[in-house]
Amino acid sequence: MVTAADRFRAAVDSRDLAALDGLFTEDIRLYSPVTFTPFEGKPMVLGLFGVLLRVFEDIRYIGHYDGAAETSADGAEAPSAVLPFRATVNGKQIHGIDLLHFDEDGRIKEFTVMVRPQSAVRALGEAVLTGLIADGLVPTPSER
Repeated sequence: MVTAADRFRAAVDSRDLAALDGLFTEDIRLYSPVTFTPFEGKPMVLGLFGVLLRVFEDIRYIGHYDGAAETSADGAEAPSAVLPFRATVNGKQIHGIDLLHFDEDGRIKEFTVMVRPQSAVRALGEAVLTGLIADGLVPTPSER
């Protein structure tokens, strides 16, 4: 049986934003390793993924763990998947995991990304911020 996590992996592997759109709830929250405040709502998270799919030079998922975990938003336990990955951003090798929480329809309602090492977190944060500004999703530092 193909799971929502499998469909997510396939969409990322093929860099298919339209497929990701169908996997996210309208009120999805994405917790990033580079910002304290989560990205909220499908339009913002899809915009972020548009940037991420450009920034990650060679993202590849290397595992898959299923289970259940408490969500950050409401503290309720939800079906979950952990997807370890490797990628390169601006020459920096990243090791990370994506933690996906699903709603009752199997769509992703909460998404947490954790990466290491710290130098890769910095490289990722800088590249993503540049992409978000270029795409008009966040203001430039001088406009804040």
